[in-house]
Amino acid sequence: MKILVPIKRVIDYNVRVRVKSDHSDVDLANVKMAINPFCEIAVEAAVRLREDGKADEVVAVSVGPKAVQEQLRTALAMGADRAIWIETAEDADLGPLGIAQLLAALVREEQPGLVLLGKQSIDGDNNQVGQMLAGLLGYPQGTFVSGLEVVDEGIEVVREVDGGLQTLALRLPAVITTDLRLNTPRFIRAPDIMKSRRKPIAHTGAEQLGVSPAAGPRLLAVHPPEPRTGGIRVDSVGELLERLRQAQVI
Repeated sequence: MKILVPIKRVIDYNVRVRVKSDHSDVDLANVKMAINPFCEIAVEAAVRLREDGKADEVVAVSVGPKAVQEQLRTALAMGADRAIWIETAEDADLGPLGIAQLLAALVREEQPGLVLLGKQSIDGDNNQVGQMLAGLLGYPQGTFVSGLEVVDEGIEVVREVDGGLQTLALRLPAVITTDLRLNTPRFIRAPDIMKSRRKPIAHTGAEQLGVSPAAGPRLLAVHPPEPRTGGIRVDSVGELLERLRQAQVI
């Protein structure tokens, strides 16, 4: 079985996000970038399935300008066998649907048995690409997955839902989006980084895939959150309850 793992380039989660002075967007100048943490979990899950003999090949894919090759190299260092770069312009206005359309076209070419991707990115927080991709392909889907196991000709997944945990059996091919508790991504060693440089990164684009991706939502402005105000001390539980009633909390 071949596993396709889409990954996204985002600001490293340890970096403090800054907004441009004109509020037009987030300031990315000289900012450390990384694989989206949920996508990193998906790469780890795919590599573990291959190491367990449940998959034959892991293919990482990313959509974006040339800079996304850096994150593809990271995925290769984690254990992916090869990578595909779907090139878009630096200022391309793509939203979740446009990304899903490009990935759907690639899935039809590659014919993987399983598509594993993060449930959402930490920048847009849209949580839409996986569901849209499954809809475009007509594949069964398992979202917010915190456990998975390949069984017979299908896969069983454990989903985190409001009421607890839900177990689903899916036929392959399928689309799965990974949640935080599925695994802990491995530490990348120096030899793995050296090996990743010898692994291939194929290059394609929307035109080669025969796709005119839909435009994303138009960004009007970006503003940082309002500074938090200081708290107050109360002298008794009764005063606390009274203030909560005044704030209509209780």
